[in-house]
Amino acid sequence: MAEAPEIKSLGDAALSIEFGDAIDPAVNARVMALFAALEAAHAEGALPGLLETVPSFRALAVHYDPLRISRDAIEAALAPYIAAAQAEAKVGSTWVLPACYEGEEFAPDLADVAARAGITPAEVVALHTQADFRVYILGFVPGFAYLGGVPEAIRLPRRTDPRTAVPAGSVAIAGEMSGVYPLTSPGGWHLIGRCPVPMFDPRQDPPVFLKPGDRVKFKAIDAAACARIAEQAAAGTYDVSALRVED
Repeated sequence: MAEAPEIKSLGDAALSIEFGDAIDPAVNARVMALFAALEAAHAEGALPGLLETVPSFRALAVHYDPLRISRDAIEAALAPYIAAAQAEAKVGSTWVLPACYEGEEFAPDLADVAARAGITPAEVVALHTQADFRVYILGFVPGFAYLGGVPEAIRLPRRTDPRTAVPAGSVAIAGEMSGVYPLTSPGGWHLIGRCPVPMFDPRQDPPVFLKPGDRVKFKAIDAAACARIAEQAAAGTYDVSALRVED
């Protein structure tokens, strides 16, 4: 039986329910199970005073209104949900993201990653596209999903010389994490491809389609297909929902 989580205060209006100390799929599954249960209960009005829940790799932050409910009362109200939160096989949707792994413009670090891993660039691409990634958390910049599940063979530490401007759409890896940069921003991960689908689009509702608990796979496309999707995305005509393959 899984150990009971530790509950810690986060000031006078929030608490942290901590399920472990490591980035671990089983730990995160318990976080997401509780997150889903509390979101559903909150939507039904079952937890008055609850304001927001925010999942992380290993914990769930619970924000509440101290003028409506005390710390002891919110903890007592959460107790049955915490006790029932078991690791679930799946929370969220599964998405297949197109990515172009061709050329210096889109994949400037692919050859270096391959050399350091002692394999070919094609084998790096094969490993990345065969992996099943889990969306652990969103952060850093709007729409950046931390995707756990990089195969052991291509896990590398962050670059020693971070870039000051990583192009939007860059597919990157660092350690056990992969991700797609939603905006042009600084970054120190290894760039191995380019995804033409916007990870953050304020024209859409919601502007970010990936959520914690979702699963992600990458599908290799050529530069021409990448350009076509990018054009559609820029025009606002690309249907992101077509990338969802399972609920």
